[in-house]
Amino acid sequence: MADRLTQLQDCYDQLGTQFYASIRYLSLHHNSSALTPPPPPPSTSQHNHNNSNSNANPNSNHEQPESFSYPSEQRPDTPAAFAFAQRELAQDLLLKTKQIEHLISVLPGVENSQEKQKARITGLDAELGQALEERKKAEEERELWLGKVDGIIGGIRR
Repeated sequence: MADRLTQLQDCYDQLGTQFYASIRYLSLHHNSSALTPPPPPPSTSQHNHNNSNSNANPNSNHEQPESFSYPSEQRPDTPAAFAFAQRELAQDLLLKTKQIEHLISVLPGVENSQEKQKARITGLDAELGQALEERKKAEEERELWLGKVDGIIGGIRR
C-alpha cells in the first residue's frame, strides 16, 4: 500500500481525469441548441440586393440543412439519459472529492509536533519489541513440540 501522500496525488490525478471525462461527455452528448437567436429575415429591398450577389452560393445565409447528422461519437442522448448521466458524473466527482478530503484529514498536521511524533515512534518501537519477544517464545515452543512429536513418531516406528 502506498503512503498517504502518494494516495492523495493519485486521487488528484483521478479527479482531473474525471473532470476531463465529464466535460467531454457533456460537450459531446448534449442536445445542441443555438446560443443566439437566428437573425431576422432580410427585408425585400435587401433580399433583392442579396440575391444578385449570392447567386453563386444560394445556401450561404441558411442554417444547417434538415438532413444534418451527427458523427457517431457526438450523437445527443435523450434528455432522461443525459440527466441521469449528469447526476452520475456529479456523484462520482463528489465521491472522489470526499475521498481526497478524508486523505487530507488523516495527514499529520501542525498539531502533531516533532516531540509527539517521536513519542509515538518510541511507543510503536516498544510494541514491536514485545511482539518480537512473543514471536521468539512461540518459535521456541514450536521447536519444543516438534521435538516431542518427532520422539513419539520415532517411538512408534521401533
